[in-house]
Amino acid sequence: MGVAQTLFRRSSASARLKRLAVLAAAGLAGCQAVGPDYLKPAAIVPATYKEVKGWKLATPRDGEAKGQWWRLFHDAELSRLEETVALSNETVKESEASYRNALALISEARAGLLPSLNFNPTLTRSGPPGGDRLDAEITGSWTLDIWGKVRRQIEQEGAAAQVSAADLDNAKLAAQSALASAYVQVRAADSLHDLYVDTVAEYQRSLAITNNQYNAGTTAKSDVITAQAQVLSAQAQLINTDVQRHQSEHAIAVLMGKPPSEVSVSHRDLPETAPHPPVGLPSSLLERRPDIAAAERTMKQHNAAIGVAVAGYYPDLTLTGAYGYVGDPFIKQIAGTNPVWSYAATLAQPLFNGGLTTAQVEAAKATYDQSVATYRQTVLTAFQQVEDDLVAIRTYDREIKVQQEAVKIAQQAVQIALNEYKAGTQAFTAVVTAETTELSDRLSLLQTKQSRLAASVALIVALGGGWDKVDLPRLAADAPPDASPTP
Repeated sequence: MGVAQTLFRRSSASARLKRLAVLAAAGLAGCQAVGPDYLKPAAIVPATYKEVKGWKLATPRDGEAKGQWWRLFHDAELSRLEETVALSNETVKESEASYRNALALISEARAGLLPSLNFNPTLTRSGPPGGDRLDAEITGSWTLDIWGKVRRQIEQEGAAAQVSAADLDNAKLAAQSALASAYVQVRAADSLHDLYVDTVAEYQRSLAITNNQYNAGTTAKSDVITAQAQVLSAQAQLINTDVQRHQSEHAIAVLMGKPPSEVSVSHRDLPETAPHPPVGLPSSLLERRPDIAAAERTMKQHNAAIGVAVAGYYPDLTLTGAYGYVGDPFIKQIAGTNPVWSYAATLAQPLFNGGLTTAQVEAAKATYDQSVATYRQTVLTAFQQVEDDLVAIRTYDREIKVQQEAVKIAQQAVQIALNEYKAGTQAFTAVVTAETTELSDRLSLLQTKQSRLAASVALIVALGGGWDKVDLPRLAADAPPDASPTP
């Protein structure tokens, strides 16, 4: 339901429209947009990291990864693979298209600040002669943003575009992280392959010793059979390592946006060391993770939506006008003396809508409160991930030192057992037990090295992978309508 009032005057149409537009623009300049202005809610941020000893607030961040975080691993092949992800990964392309769509929505919202003009000429021919008629008018309308509804919509879409930009960076980081994890699995499979190659060779030496002992009549046939079973079991495990390697290699190809047949990763063992990136200040983590930035921008988006809903309580003022020619287009004598023009101001005020506007405002406020809780939970989860990876790396470092010593002792035990077996002072079961223990210890060491490297990747990603909040595009709500912000 609305109230409308139309004004007509017999004076210069263009002059009056110009004065009306100036007055409207001046009025808009002094208007405050309805709804709450955005204030970033406080997040639950700890003073220190629990798993970092000797904490110093002045710890520099110069050594942290910047952008190409995978270079911390000093692996040229990993770097070559990673650099393709941001360009070719299909999930990243999907997020990039979503970001471009968000930018278009900003321009769409900005169009609401400007008037619209239309030209729809109509030529009608009818008999008898002289019945021809030409309607040629330029019509325009302009709904003034007195209460700031359109400006809140622009603010809302601008924040949404920044959310989309952060989501795009988060998609890149997730794909790069997944590739690094798959790469670690390839290297672990290579190391496991080499471990079983060594194991098969060692078991074959034990088999040769049992054959010699059996031929000399100093041992039973069962020892030979046991040694043969060991060799065959190790060979089967050696063959099985191809499954993990090839599947991880296929995953790398897909993350690069390529079919598996086009990507091959060279054979190489796991590195003996893993990078330990310095940890930023607790508060700086809020600036270094795109998912946190996305959650924070979502709050601003939903806050602006409250203003859009509140504007529903207020009337809309729309200016309309028309100027043109109506008459016989073939009578040149009167063509210049038959102009038509009109202008009007329409005020539309909601009087009753069954509580719809109030419900929309309450829904917008509830959605904002939900985004605040989501933001704070995202922050808490981020700190948990950093703490988890810190304690994992520290624990794995200690565990590796113990396991390396265990492998060394297990190898000595195997040699002693073989020597005693050849001397006839020890049964072959002692050799089998010693060799089984050595293999188990070497497998555990390899698994821990893989876990430590994976934890290093996870820690870098948990710290934002070198991303920074300043990477978000600047999308000011008061930018000119023809601005074209880019990533």
